[in-house]
Amino acid sequence: MPEQNPQTTNANKSRIITQVLTTALKLWLRAQVSQISELEVEIKASDRQILSGRIPSVSIFATHAVYQGLLITKIQLIAENIRINIGSVLRGKPLRLLETVPVVGNLIVDEKDLNASLSSDLLSNALSDLLIKVLPTYCPNSQPINWQEIILDYNQIILRGMRVTNNKTTPLEICLSSQLLSGHELQLAHIKIKPDQENILEDNHQYNLDLGSDVDIQELTLIPGKLVCRGRINVNP
Repeated sequence: MPEQNPQTTNANKSRIITQVLTTALKLWLRAQVSQISELEVEIKASDRQILSGRIPSVSIFATHAVYQGLLITKIQLIAENIRINIGSVLRGKPLRLLETVPVVGNLIVDEKDLNASLSSDLLSNALSDLLIKVLPTYCPNSQPINWQEIILDYNQIILRGMRVTNNKTTPLEICLSSQLLSGHELQLAHIKIKPDQENILEDNHQYNLDLGSDVDIQELTLIPGKLVCRGRINVNP
């Protein structure tokens, strides 16, 4: 019986460990979303690092991922300094993060995918909450809005919907631009709200939106038919 080359044996063990971890990571990622079209994962770590439960870097590429009803066209991520429950993973248990992981990435959402997400509670509630904060007397909580269309243009978003009041529906159109004040603060400016084509806000109306300390956005670009975002977010265990 031929002897096994120690280097070949170690290489095979390394591949098995990496394959097990890659499979576990893919399963964990798929559990975070309700749907995903394409998913690629690349782990950059030595055997010793993997077996200690610490992974220096993981790169992720995915297309058409659906998170809480929000459809993301394309996303590229790099996560660093990851600590996981490697002992449990090697025994076939689900992967679990043990520490907060900083994730840097690029995200693209096409206009058609954004419109396909309007039925999601995550997006529709966020839009309604924003309008209530900007103009609480005109759009109180008791008057729901059925969002129908989002149009992305150069540095501008147009939102169209129907406001329901006393069994009566009124067309509603909101135009606004956005700019970053800091990595976690977004300013919505030049807000125009038109019920029945009558503007009820001045052109210089502004609203600042705090996205939280776990977010650090470096770029947020609106172009016709597309939203592009680049930055960092902390993924907590």
